[in-house]
Amino acid sequence: MPVTLAPDTADALLFDLGRVVLEIDFDRALASWARDAGCAPAELRGRWVANDAYRRHERGEIDDAAFFAALRGLLGVALTDAQWLAGWNALLVGEMPGIAALLARAAKRLPLYAFSNTNPAHVAHFSQAHAALLGQFRRVFVSSTIGMRKPELAAYDHVIAEIGVPAQRIVFFDDLIENIDAARARGLLAVHVHSSADVARALDALGV
Repeated sequence: MPVTLAPDTADALLFDLGRVVLEIDFDRALASWARDAGCAPAELRGRWVANDAYRRHERGEIDDAAFFAALRGLLGVALTDAQWLAGWNALLVGEMPGIAALLARAAKRLPLYAFSNTNPAHVAHFSQAHAALLGQFRRVFVSSTIGMRKPELAAYDHVIAEIGVPAQRIVFFDDLIENIDAARARGLLAVHVHSSADVARALDALGV
């Protein structure tokens, strides 16, 4: 169910990063790894699954090297850590179209925060590559630092407490419905994002 927003109903905005602020294309990772392995990307796609190692990496329970070792077993190709890293970072395409202007507009009226399921390798990459864009956020909460990931309810509780604003006064933007549902279960005003146009409409409704 779409959330109802109105002027003066929010004290903070909380954004997911992947596919809300930063564009992601996993096919780029597969293409990079397949090129280095000398096989077809479709071959690797058929073996890929977001498994326990993937989730543990996002919670900060294993480091990049351990995750890459897990990828060797999962995908069945013996790449170097540098090759895994290059492909892993290749999936971060750049800024979502139009989002920079929207964040700059919103930051003039409300504090902005980010909350992302992500890992140390990606944090290191996007913190440098998109420093200006991410500078709009007062804080960026990442799963690998807080040790919890969406849609775990405790993860939302942690972020809400750190922001210090009642959940019902925080508007949360995410592209995954399971994350939206969990956010709403914790009282957040959650907006399901398909494109930057959804963010723009929410800001208009908020009078921002």
